[in-house]
Amino acid sequence: GKPLGNAVARNRLRRRLRALVSDRSDQFPSGAYLFGARPAAAGLSFDELRTMFDLLLRRLSERTP
Repeated sequence: GKPLGNAVARNRLRRRLRALVSDRSDQFPSGAYLFGARPAAAGLSFDELRTMFDLLLRRLSERTP
């Protein structure tokens, strides 16, 4: 949403998240997913965002039975 910044920043973050999800689509069971981000995410580089996303996936996989 708008707290992330202007339209350029929001769209850049949206494209980056979409790329991360599509690269790792084999790690998600089929279904619909909703990913959100805090305003600080708009200031991260793609590599930093990828690191955070991978950490999130690792944490989720540890919680899944």
